[in-house]
Amino acid sequence: MKSLPALTAILTAATALAQPALAQSAPNQPGPGKFFAATDTNKDGAISKAEWTASGRNPQGFAMMDTNRDGKVTRAEADAAMARMMGGGAPASAKAPAAN
Repeated sequence: MKSLPALTAILTAATALAQPALAQSAPNQPGPGKFFAATDTNKDGAISKAEWTASGRNPQGFAMMDTNRDGKVTRAEADAAMARMMGGGAPASAKAPAAN
């Protein structure tokens, strides 16, 4: 039962990320692949919690994506979260280098 909160957070984030794909015809929802650019409104290369909330997304999704807990979601964090939700783990670019 300890995994229930983690599962809930992942499903919430999946729902938040899937919203643009499911509502492509909505004028204020970006299509697939445009989520990050549309949500990063100040174009600093990261999504702040304020930008996330202003886009109408669930705060639990932000918490799940902000893996280093620095208060922003980078493109790498967003890509890694999407890969986790799709069952592929972290993309190669987000994985730690192998130890020598």
